[in-house]
Amino acid sequence: MKQQTQTTLRASVTLAGIGVHSGDDVRIVLHPAEADHGVVFLRTGLDKGRDRLIDATHTAVTATELCTVIGERDTGAVATIEHLMSALYGLGVDNVLVEIDGTEVPILDGSAAPFVAGIESVGVVSVGAPRRYIRVRRPVRIEQGRAFAELRPNDRGFRLDVEIDFPSAVIGRQRKIYELSPASYRREISRARTFGFMRDVERLWKAGFALGASLENTVAIGEDAVINPEGLRYGDEFVRHKTLDAIGDLALAGLPLLASYRSYCGGHRMNVAVLEALFSDRANYEIVEATPRRETTHAELAPGIAVPAYAADIH
Repeated sequence: MKQQTQTTLRASVTLAGIGVHSGDDVRIVLHPAEADHGVVFLRTGLDKGRDRLIDATHTAVTATELCTVIGERDTGAVATIEHLMSALYGLGVDNVLVEIDGTEVPILDGSAAPFVAGIESVGVVSVGAPRRYIRVRRPVRIEQGRAFAELRPNDRGFRLDVEIDFPSAVIGRQRKIYELSPASYRREISRARTFGFMRDVERLWKAGFALGASLENTVAIGEDAVINPEGLRYGDEFVRHKTLDAIGDLALAGLPLLASYRSYCGGHRMNVAVLEALFSDRANYEIVEATPRRETTHAELAPGIAVPAYAADIH
């Protein structure tokens, strides 16, 4: 599904919580932004009252271990951006200023659902400018051992095919395929939570990770069962969350993709690496603009928010 005009939020919305790795309290405010602004983080509360702007693009990524980090630690960085980025991409929000007063986006319930709820509480509106896309022109693929990630041409929209394969009876091998749209994202992907193995907890703590993790924000996996008393939200919640993460990482292309994405045993590092491979050669892609052609129907951006739907003329 191709959206024809750029969007932003109708009004600002605030969310607050703790960072899953830092354990620190943090507050974010999502502000409306003008056309062609993109998603930009405003990191506040730095030494000597400094602020820093960080574009949410793959070129700003500085770490991909367990989460995706943009910006430099010494001058201001923001970690665990993938769930918020996923919600923005999944709902078709193009232009937002993300004001954040800490080092890490709050984990909230471990999924993108709270971000979706916040965005939809204020609504998504058109800014009137044509939407631009990155059209993948030829396949790009990266591999590491048995794992791989690839992007292929797909002029119809953005398709994801994500497969995981864990040596755990609780997870095993799972695969999901989606044609991304706000409706499918909201219903099928947004509520899937992050997960981790209980056997890894002590190692992560010693390395300075997962200091804010709990059963309130993480699906905890024991030797042969899920520890959380409420169980899973979906029978295959694990692969759905990996899909959620992939959407958030691939949003760092800077513009929505016209592509088919396929991954096997992937993760943050490979999601970002396939973007680097894509942009390494200008022949791999082109930037195209959606040219609206007036029709009589309407397209939903969020519940209760509609703009005219146009035919998909891409030039």
